[in-house]
Amino acid sequence: MDTLILSRIQFGANISFHILFPTITIALGWVLLFFKLRFQATGDGKWMEAYRFWVKVFALSFAMGVVSGITMSFQFGTNWPGFMEHVGNIAGPLLAYEVMTAFFLEAVFLGIMLFGVSRVPPWLHTLATFLVAFGTTMSAFWILVLNSWMHTPQGYEIRDGVAYATNWLEIIFNPSLPYRFSHTLLASGLTVAFLLAGLSAFRWLRGDRSDGVRAAMRTGVTLGALLIPVQIFVGDMHGLNTLEHQPAKVAAMEGHWDGDKSPVPLVLFALPNAETRENDFEIAIPYLGSLILTHSLDGKIPGLNDFVTEDGEVLHPPVAKVFWSFRVMVATGMAMLVMSWAAMWFMRRGRGIEGLPKPMLYGFVAMGFSGWIATLAGWYTTEIGRQPWLVDGVLRTADAVADVPAGMVLGTLLAYLAVYAALIFCYISVLTYLAAKAAKGEPTRIFDTPRSGEAEVRAITPAE
Repeated sequence: MDTLILSRIQFGANISFHILFPTITIALGWVLLFFKLRFQATGDGKWMEAYRFWVKVFALSFAMGVVSGITMSFQFGTNWPGFMEHVGNIAGPLLAYEVMTAFFLEAVFLGIMLFGVSRVPPWLHTLATFLVAFGTTMSAFWILVLNSWMHTPQGYEIRDGVAYATNWLEIIFNPSLPYRFSHTLLASGLTVAFLLAGLSAFRWLRGDRSDGVRAAMRTGVTLGALLIPVQIFVGDMHGLNTLEHQPAKVAAMEGHWDGDKSPVPLVLFALPNAETRENDFEIAIPYLGSLILTHSLDGKIPGLNDFVTEDGEVLHPPVAKVFWSFRVMVATGMAMLVMSWAAMWFMRRGRGIEGLPKPMLYGFVAMGFSGWIATLAGWYTTEIGRQPWLVDGVLRTADAVADVPAGMVLGTLLAYLAVYAALIFCYISVLTYLAAKAAKGEPTRIFDTPRSGEAEVRAITPAE
């Protein structure tokens, strides 16, 4: 493999590891705020008990996200100097906005949120929880502004090969931002929903019958059941937007080669063949592709063959990778839909977590990190689907890579992979440890508190 491929794998591995943790903290911050507000409204200690456990998960995920994010900035300079040389006038300020408006907000109030529950007034602690949740969302907003602009750039002009901003509002509110931002927030919500349900099911199976587990389980199942239909709708809108601005990506997602073909079938299974430029072993539903993508039974969409120049240069992404990652994302989403709706039915019928069959509890444990699978598959679809462009129509990936020996990139790549494997093992082990300790009713060394929020109940109960 050459330097370009190795650098792409290295950056992909870096972001794949990093994205796991913001995907949790973005939505978990709002779930913690929900727990806190429910506790203040009802005085029921189960909400504070749930808060106490899940704030540890938030703290651990936040720390992992910060540490893993630092290495990405290094790679802009070491592996991709062409990126900043050509579009640094736009990417630099957007990354700076993220640091100034979001990261500082999180850093200032995170300490109050983690350690101030018994040291500051309840309203201040709730405010800190809100600001941390808001900060994580703002951080995601600025990162997605840059990422969306790389997919649908506007508000700039090119002078001597360098992009200069001409309209910051057009840059920030570029055409794909609304869909990409909402799709990502919903993905975060679903990731947290199944993490809540998965760890709660694990604690329940270990004999934990506390009210905090019941509250977290019901919150996770309800959140998943509510968000997944919304995600399917937003995902469809996102697909239509992508078809308008990046039709080659949609053609790869659908395994659609011939742009003159109408109606377009929906390909359920196939082995895209880049050499013969057709699908092997295709299983498809006639008309359905046209209906979903154009809302017409005989609608046409551009095919992959439309993105090959007369001299044979291929200007569409690698088909098989995009085709399969898209299907993994959709299949995981469908599994989430079935699981969460079935669980809602059982819980309403059986009046709570006791109504869930034991196999379903094991199923939630198995799907505790299913949000990560869907998020990574969706991210691969989006980012690989942008190739061969780094900034669509502006800068090719091959023109931004550093001129360094492939062996040097391979060495650092192996080092990154070893560290990431160790860290992800430690992260999951710590979560399992926290859940197992909580299931035994034993305090952990961090944030030790009594169960059921007794201290907080006393704090908000008027003196007799």
